[in-house]
Amino acid sequence: MTGFNTRAIHAGQEPDRVTGAVVPPLYLTTTFRQDVPGEPLGGFEYSRCANPTRSALEANLASLEGGTHAYSFASGMAAEDAFLRATLKPGDHIVLGNDAYAGTYRVIDNILVPWGVSHSCIDFTDLAHVAEVISATKPRVVRIETPTNPMMTIVDVAGVSAIAHQHGALVLVDNTFATPALQRPFELGADAIVHSTTKYLGGHSDVIGGAVVVNNDELAEKVAQIQNWLGAVSSPFDAYLTLRGIKTLGLRMGRHSSNAQTLAEALERHPAISRVLYPGLASHPLHDVARRQMSAFGGMLSLQLASGSAAARALQTRTELFILAPSLGGVESLIEYPSAMTHQSVGGTVLEVPDNLVRLSVGIENIEDLLADITQALDSLSNR
Repeated sequence: MTGFNTRAIHAGQEPDRVTGAVVPPLYLTTTFRQDVPGEPLGGFEYSRCANPTRSALEANLASLEGGTHAYSFASGMAAEDAFLRATLKPGDHIVLGNDAYAGTYRVIDNILVPWGVSHSCIDFTDLAHVAEVISATKPRVVRIETPTNPMMTIVDVAGVSAIAHQHGALVLVDNTFATPALQRPFELGADAIVHSTTKYLGGHSDVIGGAVVVNNDELAEKVAQIQNWLGAVSSPFDAYLTLRGIKTLGLRMGRHSSNAQTLAEALERHPAISRVLYPGLASHPLHDVARRQMSAFGGMLSLQLASGSAAARALQTRTELFILAPSLGGVESLIEYPSAMTHQSVGGTVLEVPDNLVRLSVGIENIEDLLADITQALDSLSNR
């Protein structure tokens, strides 16, 4: 099985051998019978340690990302926390982007720093500066997010990975926005990939989850220990829902991308907008890098309103199809105001989000309807 869509549907999901069921059973059990003490049947003894439904999802994720092992967690933050616990110790340093996801920064700054881990937040688009910082700080982990949330910055994964590896650092890539349907971080030099599977992988705004994918046996063993010992695992039902969502990932990402591209090109011309942030636009400063490492540009875009924060806030209440809500990546379109919602916690830091910025998660509705909705909302701002 080499094709992406084929693997999305079949990897880790053999028909049930007992009944022939095409969809593998949902194993809603906490414990498993043993014939001989200490010898689990099929390797399953207790669902915190392993569960057949979760194992199917993990096999699927490893296949899609091209990794050797994958681990499914109860949330994206639980997944990232497990990776950081598995790789960092007091005295270590981590380098991350100066527009990284607010939740990740909050964990590093408020939990890991008091534990003795230091960090640098830098502009990953300046590779010369990246080399200087990594050379000076000797980080254990370099965390890349591309495209970034919500500034839609593109990071040259291959370029940063080469620098990081010269100094013995592990490279972690948050591939949530792009998904393996559009971007393959292992092929660009990454050592590990993290996902909020809540977003595009689940795809229907009905299940929370996260994942870590690795391509190194030693690193895999460390992440597996943290997953098992601390137990922030996805439930069987959550794993089942995520697997069901993944089956259409390739198709959905194509539609998300085409809808977002059309919206971005149209909105660049709207007088209420000073800037559209979308890597598929030729005006994006890192469009060429995005073209090199992505097969399409995804469903996320951000707008900066020409009239400032008041207009950005007002826009949130003027749309009809775009629902005002946090999160992203579902089939329905969402709109949010990051500085007061998802990124409020980084106000006053180097990661602070502009107060005239609006983030759109572009769904898979008819593009004519989405364009009409956001256009009427923007037009209404001049009639206030």
